[in-house]
Amino acid sequence: MTYTVYDDTITIKLIQEACKVLDVSMEAILKLFGEYFFKFCKMSGYDRMLRTLGGNLTEFIENLDALHSYLALSYQEMNAPSFRVEAGADGAMLLHYYSDRSGLCHIVPGIIEAVAKDFFDTDVAMSVLGMNEEVERTGKKEHVVFLVVQKAHKQMRRAKANLPQDSADIGSDEEALEATLLRMKERYLSISVRPGEKSHSDVVRASVMFRKGPLRDSFQPVYPERLWIEEEMFCNAFPFHIVFDEALRVKQAGTNVQKYVPGLLTQKFGVDEYFSIVHPQVTFKISSICKFINSQFVLKTRREMMPKAWKNQPTLKLRGQMIWMESLQCMIFMCSPKLCSLQELEESKMHLSDIAPHDTTRDLILLNQQRLAEMELSRQLERKKEELRVLSKHLAIEKKKSETLLYAMLPEHVANQLKEGRKVAAGEFETCTILFSDVVTFTNICAACEPLQIVNMLNSMYSKFDRLTNVHEVYKVETIGDAYMVVGGVPVPVESHAQRVANFALGMRISAEEVMNPVTGEPIQIRVGIHTGPVLAGVVGDKMPRYCLFGDTVNTASRMESHGLPNKVHLSPTAYRALENKGFEIVKRGEIEVKGKGKMTTYFLIQNLNATKDEIMGRPTALTNQEEASTAGNQDREPCAVPSYVGGDQQQPHNGEAAETSDEAAPAGSPVTRLDSTDAADGQPSPDQTKTRVPSALCVVL
Repeated sequence: MTYTVYDDTITIKLIQEACKVLDVSMEAILKLFGEYFFKFCKMSGYDRMLRTLGGNLTEFIENLDALHSYLALSYQEMNAPSFRVEAGADGAMLLHYYSDRSGLCHIVPGIIEAVAKDFFDTDVAMSVLGMNEEVERTGKKEHVVFLVVQKAHKQMRRAKANLPQDSADIGSDEEALEATLLRMKERYLSISVRPGEKSHSDVVRASVMFRKGPLRDSFQPVYPERLWIEEEMFCNAFPFHIVFDEALRVKQAGTNVQKYVPGLLTQKFGVDEYFSIVHPQVTFKISSICKFINSQFVLKTRREMMPKAWKNQPTLKLRGQMIWMESLQCMIFMCSPKLCSLQELEESKMHLSDIAPHDTTRDLILLNQQRLAEMELSRQLERKKEELRVLSKHLAIEKKKSETLLYAMLPEHVANQLKEGRKVAAGEFETCTILFSDVVTFTNICAACEPLQIVNMLNSMYSKFDRLTNVHEVYKVETIGDAYMVVGGVPVPVESHAQRVANFALGMRISAEEVMNPVTGEPIQIRVGIHTGPVLAGVVGDKMPRYCLFGDTVNTASRMESHGLPNKVHLSPTAYRALENKGFEIVKRGEIEVKGKGKMTTYFLIQNLNATKDEIMGRPTALTNQEEASTAGNQDREPCAVPSYVGGDQQQPHNGEAAETSDEAAPAGSPVTRLDSTDAADGQPSPDQTKTRVPSALCVVL
């Protein structure tokens, strides 16, 4: 998030992980980050602002603190470092880096080198001369001194052209340069700082030849013999300024400084008793201030020196420039109130008229007020974006639930076509296997029980059957009362459709043993009939559309169920041929009279010789030894025993019109809606059948 503050520990952890992944040092990672951060700032819209900071690298670095001060208006919790430059001859300089945040100093070489190369066409070599705790500043901040040597590209190309060809001479030159830098570093680190002795900075300053600065052009300013402005006019024209001497005694102050800091001139107190230095965090001494003379200073009034009536009023902050006047041995602080918004102006009991017309602080307050409004809008947009992301995630979850419900009502490829507003044409399936089942004596059970008991019994039974449809990858077509219908090979054709339906039927028989008859308290009994043949499938209706099966195969399967026996799986001749030599135990029932079909030789399915009861039911397999247990522990879920089907992985969408596109075809085992079952009312009731069939509302084409 753009305006969120992240702790440096997160940055350090990221760097440490990058070091492990890339197998490079932390210093190299930080330097590369510095180079990228400069590019990132340019891409973020700060390119022009950075280019206008200074005409050379020294001026650029000297104005970085001012840039950070401006950015603090937008990023108020930004904890930026501070820089101080001591320029030397031949482009060499000492760069002093101060920061509250330790461990990040190696970012600086990456940034400075990228800036020098991009903005000033200069190559820079930076090395650390010293790293110590800054004794002159409060807060015990990190103080790092870099030696910066810069040379323009043209000079370097010229130098390379004039280099001797002898590699030994080249090596000796490089060794000499490294030895010189090493001696400078050793000399810097070997000097101890004590009262009355030179500091580290003084030692390094003495070891490098400095000059006052290069002449940029031939311009020579002309100064008047006397100052043509009266003292009173000066204090009114510059209402915010303070002049103090080496003893920090206030000699002069602007009119508005006197207005908002009562007693500054009359009480004869030192300026350090009325103000504290906020930035840069140096001690309030002339010598310390002179070291940061090129930095922007921020002073804050001490609350204990203000009138008691102002105790609820924010303390006044003044931001400006320190200028040392050598002839007078005094320091002048040219400043303006540090105000970021109209709200702060009102809280300080000030008005725009208190700020001089030539002072751009007026414009800054008004412009920043607009910028703050834009920032608040940006924050709101980011928050709304995050809320939308969460809502989108929740919407995706709800959409998945809706799709799951839809796919439980219609085959997936059919549902997708209907969602797209397309018509779903009927398709012909050359062969499939259809199963019907019902509960024996269901009419008598209904007559003897409460409706809620019937609902609970059917719900328990159908829930077990529905789980088996996923285990054996067959499609649930319809439930009408106690009748249950599934199909294999529709809507996605599969070669093993008969085996899948047969195993499903065996599982139904086992599951029925776990459902109790509410009248007798004993397991219920079911009848199952299976037939294999061709069907026509398609969607019927516009309101609550249903995926229907049409054909004589549906009617024959219903006849197999109605002419079956309790707890038996009744097979038609075509179903028997589809299961023959497939590992099933099948016994011949004999020739029976089937209504509308005449005499038919039918069969009973007994068991699957190649699958256990657990495999038929899709239950978790029992582990037999410790090795299997440890192996299973590495799995995401318990392994289930499922019968293997020959050609079971070769499911392809039907090439008929009901499955137009191969990518939209539903995989076997995916939830589908009820396919319309057939009318079983015309079936010949078996001798033990004691209930009356409810005619189905679904179509049958014979």
